[in-house]
Amino acid sequence: MSTKQGPTTARSAQDVRGIIAQRDLVVDLIRTACVVLVVVVHVTMVGVAVAPDGIGVTSPLQESSWYVPATWVGQVMPLFFVVGGFASATGWRSTRARGGGARDFVATRLVRLYRPAVPLFVVLALGLGIATALGTPTDLLAEVAFGIGSPLWFLAAYGITQCCVPVMARLHERAPWRTLGVLLLLATAVDALRFATGTAEVGLLNLGPVWLFAQQLGFLWADGWFARRSRVGLAVVALVGYAVLVPMTSVGLWAPDMLQDLNPPMLPLAVLAVSQVCLVQLVHGPLTRFMHTRAAQATVFVLGRDGMTIYLWHLPLYIALNGAALLLAVPFPDPGSATWWATRPIALVVVLAAALGVARALRRSDRPLPRLEPGTDRPGWPVVVLAALCTIGPAFVVMQWHLSFGVALLGAVAVPVGVWLLGRTRAQTQTQPQPQPQPQPGA
Repeated sequence: MSTKQGPTTARSAQDVRGIIAQRDLVVDLIRTACVVLVVVVHVTMVGVAVAPDGIGVTSPLQESSWYVPATWVGQVMPLFFVVGGFASATGWRSTRARGGGARDFVATRLVRLYRPAVPLFVVLALGLGIATALGTPTDLLAEVAFGIGSPLWFLAAYGITQCCVPVMARLHERAPWRTLGVLLLLATAVDALRFATGTAEVGLLNLGPVWLFAQQLGFLWADGWFARRSRVGLAVVALVGYAVLVPMTSVGLWAPDMLQDLNPPMLPLAVLAVSQVCLVQLVHGPLTRFMHTRAAQATVFVLGRDGMTIYLWHLPLYIALNGAALLLAVPFPDPGSATWWATRPIALVVVLAAALGVARALRRSDRPLPRLEPGTDRPGWPVVVLAALCTIGPAFVVMQWHLSFGVALLGAVAVPVGVWLLGRTRAQTQTQPQPQPQPQPGA
């Protein structure tokens, strides 16, 4: 059999190499690493204990003496939003370069974010509905639902930032530092109001300033601003950021546990984002060389391609796998014991493999919006806003009031409707006057 490549195959390989050469592969690496680290945290945070008096759930990670300082490294959500800002900046510029606008960008990004969530909400609604019908104890069901739904806050927070990209990108172009300063002041003001009133719900206002601040840092990264800074300067800024966090988290207002400051987000996460992006830039060179190895590219491709599906499904799968092991009477080591910690890498591999299997099964339904055909446009702003409410709304409800059968059913109905609305197209509105017909001779 001949192994000679045809011109199409050779051209395709050349195109792939060209795309790789133009991308900042470190961004792909960081995004994938953040998702994997979230899975690691949850696999080490949930421990199932089997005792004669019943089944208990503990949190060995949070019970460890090194847990709180570890959150200063392991809390990667600020960095995830920075990376999201980098991707959003390049995506927005690409959209504008091909003649698209804000509606095109928002529709495309929301569909890419929420389409993987459609089957999840359907499965959660069916599972919680069946469990309720079978008479599962309310307390147990609520605890399981709370755990399964805890990662869904990200859909709401990230969806909000994506809707703001066109506006925030324009502000970045006009006054990048003023925009960052205003966002930081707003985040401080929201936290101050939250502390003054003692109302945690006030902190929901910081879904904007804190995460948009991190996103704006991603815009700076995409501009190459951090790459132009000296290594000494980056190291100093990173150290100053961590130094500032010490007194901030010692006065009793903000928790030293960076995971506790997550929902609603608080000011320390904005400071942490600055330190994290500086540290990433410090190791950008070695990470770039690492990402030019085939093994690294293959790993990031396999995991990164289905990153959102892995993120959404890993915790339900982990809980389901533990439930199946209980039914099969698989022996459970004591959570927090040396044996339990030694089995965590195995648990991580099993969960990732299961999530990749789900991703592969759902890949046909997880596809981005095709680009607009000539003469077509996205729906008008009223439809886009309604679709955004349909998609973001259920995740916001989960974040604030936790997951339940009713909330899962809401998501199973509203999210597909929102995705469908965003995928519709209409005839492009003429923005230029049409030429008038010329009078015919002899008329």
